[in-house]
This record gives sequence, C-alpha cells and structure tokens, in this order.
Amino acid sequence: MYIGSVGEHGLHQMVFDVVGRAVNEVLAGRAGAVEVTLTSDGGVRVADDGPGMPVEAAGDTGAPGLETLLGRMHPGAEPRGRHAVATSLFGTGPCVTNALSSRLTAQVRRAGVHWVQEYARGVALAPPVGAGSTTASGTTITFWPDTDIFEATEHSFTALAERFRELAFLNRRLDISLTDERPSSAPRSTRFLFPGGARDFVAFLDAGAGAPVHPDVIGFEREDPRIAGTIEVALRWNDTREVRLRSYVNSTPTPQGGTHTVGFRDGLAAAINTHARERRLLAEATADLGVDRISDGLTAVVSVKLDRPEFSGATLGTLDGAAVRTGVAETVRAHLGTWLKRHPEQAAAVIGRILRKRSPEGGH
Repeated sequence: MYIGSVGEHGLHQMVFDVVGRAVNEVLAGRAGAVEVTLTSDGGVRVADDGPGMPVEAAGDTGAPGLETLLGRMHPGAEPRGRHAVATSLFGTGPCVTNALSSRLTAQVRRAGVHWVQEYARGVALAPPVGAGSTTASGTTITFWPDTDIFEATEHSFTALAERFRELAFLNRRLDISLTDERPSSAPRSTRFLFPGGARDFVAFLDAGAGAPVHPDVIGFEREDPRIAGTIEVALRWNDTREVRLRSYVNSTPTPQGGTHTVGFRDGLAAAINTHARERRLLAEATADLGVDRISDGLTAVVSVKLDRPEFSGATLGTLDGAAVRTGVAETVRAHLGTWLKRHPEQAAAVIGRILRKRSPEGGH
C-alpha cells in the first residue's frame, strides 16, 4: 500500500502526502505559510497561501493541475532534489490520500477565481466549478479518511506536531501551524518556525538532558559541489553519557545513518584530536581519543540536502556515496576545528570532560 498501513502510521501518511505539496510551495518561495487543522467533524484541512494549484478547467497548462494531482497517479507529482521535501512514500502526492478518503474537497483561489471540486473515494463528483471571484490566492484541501478502510481515524496531534516541528527545524523558511478543533480534546494550536535551523533543533533536543558542558550550540552549513548539495550540522555536549544523533537526507530521517553520519564521526574525531594535540593535552605517545569516547553526552543533528541522493536498500534508511562521507568529514573537521580555536574556554571544557571520562575499555 502506498501509505504503508491501514493503522495510525498510514493515517498520518495521508496527511503528509497532502502537506508535502503545500510545504514545497513555501520552500520554493511561492507561499508564506501552511496551516493544518484537525476539524471538529474528523477531517483534516491543509491550506497554503501560494498561487493556487493549476486548474485544467481554467486552461492552465504546463504543470500537473488539480484533477491530475488528485485523480490519478502522476510520476512527477512530488518535486525532488535538495530544494524540496519528499513526504510521500513513493512520490505520488495527494492522489493516494484522495483515493483513501470517503470524501475530499479541494478549493483553489487562483487568478481571481475561487474554484471548488468535490470527490468521493477518489472519484470526482463533477468538474471544478467557479464559485465566485476572490482577491486571495492559495489551495485548501480537506479530506475525511474512509472508515471502511482504516482501523481507526483519530489523528494524533502529538505525532503530527513532531513531524511538522522536525520539518521546520530542517527548513528555516518553513512556517507551519497545527490546530486541533476536535471536541474530544481541548482546542489547541501550535506554530513551528525556527530561523536558527539545526542549532534550534539541538537546543530543543537538549532541553532537560542535563547541564550543557558549553553554552554555545555549535553550528555550520556549507554547500559542497562534490556532492551536489549542502551540509548542515549542529552539536553540543552536555553532562550525560547519552548520545543523541539525528540524521536526515532531504529532510527525511535516516534511522540507520549512512555515509553522512560516518563522515560526521570522522570529522568529529579529527577535529577533537587535532585540537587536543595542538594544546598538548595528549602526550605524543598516547593514542588518539576514540570517537565513542568523544561522543559521550553529545547531541547532534546532521542534515544533508542532495540533488541525487543514493541509498543502500529499498527502504531509504541508509545513505550511500563515498563523496558524502568525505564532504561531511572535511566540513566538520574544518568548522569544528575553527570553533575550538576561537572559543578556547569552551573548547577546554569540552576536551577536559572527554579526558575525564573513562574509555569503553575502562582506561582513561
């Protein structure tokens, strides 16, 4: 199945398949914000203030339009590459959500006309109808999951908020809100907008994790033509033994890591060991500090955005590509090394803590 299951995971994937189009309108600079609402009657409303979907009935050509995107599988429904967020499991876009909904209403405000079209279980009840003039622009899609298909149709506000928050951390331009109007819960609304990007993400992950070893969240971003993409990294050590490493490719989590996380660990170890030796904190005869020891108490986010990502296996959970490993390693080594030199007091706190920790083998 194109959404993965008929349980809660699939139910939320229906939302992501519709939200993805709106999010990419913002990232492309055509829209300012996305609003997602869990409606009082069990539906989900997704609205953006972009130019509005093209409408074939109005003579719009040159891009997949309303009826194409909602009515049939279209291989180009979801944009790809570093400047887009892929939220559909198979790049199909909102047509799958439409097919699995008992009903769906699309409203498009485009070029001064307000268009409306109704669907039932993926089938258009009539062509798009002009419902009057408008000075606004944008697209609003409201759908009701089919109770004959899904085991349950109660969306989790918490699960949706977690993914929208994550997307906003990884894409500084994204402004997305989630509102709950259902009678079963108290009305609530949350807006996600994080100009600090991955730095803000690390600060969020670090909340309540223990006292930070250094106040600054270290962060840097670099475009690397060798990987046809960008690298963004943020990290901070705190006074725990837990390692919190989140990795992403084109804003999609990579739970099994891959060459970007291997490169991060390579660069981390190189920067710390180089600085420790330059400051004569390690004797010449002493072996380099191991990356597992260095990573104690580390919170980090590693995000790469690539034009042509390569993965190991069909699940897209592990990134491949030797150039990515090299590019991330060099970026981390150079930028972290510079930060250590420019912040000697914080660097001393970081390396001093590492040296005081026992290695996994029980040594010092």
